[in-house]
Formats: sequence, C-alpha cells, structure tokens
Amino acid sequence: MKKLVVALSLFLAACGGGNTNQQAANGGGLTGEVQLSGAFALYPLAVEWAAEFQKLNPGVKVDVQAGGAGKGITDALAQVVDFGMVSRELYQPEIEKGALGFAVAKDAVVATINANNPVIKDILAHGITADDATKIWITQEAKVWGDILGNGDQTPIHVYTRSDACGAAETWAMWFGKKQEDLQGTAIYSDPGLAAAIQKDPLGIGLNNIGYAYDSDTHKPNPGLLIAPIDSDGDGKISPEEYFYDTKNDITKAIADGKYPSPPARDLYLVSKGVPQNKAALEFLKFVLSKDGQAKNEPAGYIAMPEEKIQKALGQLK
Repeated sequence: MKKLVVALSLFLAACGGGNTNQQAANGGGLTGEVQLSGAFALYPLAVEWAAEFQKLNPGVKVDVQAGGAGKGITDALAQVVDFGMVSRELYQPEIEKGALGFAVAKDAVVATINANNPVIKDILAHGITADDATKIWITQEAKVWGDILGNGDQTPIHVYTRSDACGAAETWAMWFGKKQEDLQGTAIYSDPGLAAAIQKDPLGIGLNNIGYAYDSDTHKPNPGLLIAPIDSDGDGKISPEEYFYDTKNDITKAIADGKYPSPPARDLYLVSKGVPQNKAALEFLKFVLSKDGQAKNEPAGYIAMPEEKIQKALGQLK
C-alpha cells in the first residue's frame, strides 16, 4: 500500500496534479542553476539581477563569479558557464566559434588618479585628451605632469594598467586607437586591485570601470580616488559642460546623453554559445532584458538599454 501511495503521488506530480501552492511559491515550478563568469564591470549589476531573479524563482540558483572579460568569453565558449560577462564588443573569431552577445547594460571606463596628487588641481582643470593618453600609456613620452600640462611641472607620472585580459583595458585603449596589449605601465590584476594600487600611490594614474571608481553607497569617488576628466574639445581646459565626475549619477547621465565619448563608454554583454538551451538560463536572460530587470541598472550606477537594443537581443533568441 505504501508503495502504491508513493507511486500515485509521483504520478500526480508529474501530471501537474501536485500542490499548486508549492508550485506558486517556487516561481511557477522553474528549477535549476544558472552560472555566470567574467567582467568585473558587470559583476555588481549581475549580482543584483541574480538576487531578484532568485526571489521570483526560489527553485533556481544563480552563481556569479568575476574574473575578467577574457575569462568570461573563454568560459562561455567552452560552455563551462551559461553566460560570460563581457565588457567589450565581440571579436569576429569569437562570433565564428558561436559566441552570441546580448547587450544588457552600458557603463564606461575612466582614468583614475590619486586624490592627493601634488598637482591634482591642475589635472582637474586641464583634463586629458586621447593624445595625452597615448603619451601616458603607449609611448610613455609623458613621464612628468608638465609633459601633459605644458607648465614645466616635474611631478612624476606612475602609470598603471591591467594584467588580466579585460574589457576595461581593451575599451580604454580603443579610445586612442590601440589594444590592451599595447598599454604600458605597472600591470595589476582586477578592477578592485587596480583601484587599490592608485589609492596607495599619490603619483599614480590608472583606469577603472565606473563601478570601481565610485562608492556604491555614496556614489562619490571612492576614498583616495578622483577622476581625470576628458578634454573632449582639446582646448586644454575642462569647461563646465565637460565636467560631470563628482558623482556616479552625474557621469552615468553624461554617458546616457552622449557627452562622455564612446569608447571609453561601452555596452556590456551577457554572452552564450548559441541560444541558451538551459531553461533557467533562458528565463534569467529574459528577466534581465525585461523592464523589471533593466530597472535595476540605474540604481546600481549603470545605464539601461534602449528599446531597440532590447528587441535586437530578444530577436536573437528566435
């Protein structure tokens, strides 16, 4: 009799005759795991998406691991994870291997400097151009700040870059027509690692995603950091229209309005190998692209995708 009861229960559950209250509490019955790895840039927002998705679907576990865009694309193509978090455009060889990118947010890379730099006021007033960045990170002609400011100042420039394959360094280099491997300077692993290096070196300049340049609570630059503004018109001074770096809200609005150049502003992607076959992963992606998912972007310091890019991403699922 006991075996018969168990068998009958399993049969009813399989036919949808189980406890409907339990199914409702389990997000309509969706179960499984979703795994993401990759870009530090997208990591904080992906954690927000994961937490909300798991609330809606208690039967699903979403695991998010940072490690750089290079790891994300490698893991996605090897199908070690459902989605690689990638903070740059896909390369043609990656697309040929089956990489399918879904634009899910937008942010930017900025030049971070130590707030206690001896010539900080001059740097903020003058800004940097793409040509200045080339002299700092590529040719290293600019060894002292006078080489940039044109005032003869002999304060040394300590240059930092990323050691791991990442979208941040690649996007920053694209701003002045180069690639990550062209960047010179002391190489540091990870976005938080590079920010910490600049915080410790009063003469340091590096590059960071805005999510690591700014404090997530106060939305002001992280302690010990300031942003070297971009002199977009190249006139050797930062006008009020070019300065929008006091808070994360200011710079994200500038990015959304097109006032911050692109690159180093860029789209962020979830990348899979072909259309996701994992039901839980597919539903997670649809949530991220939904109004509820995109509503998480702005509070976290990112820019939501315009409707045409949302529709383009959804169209790839067909």
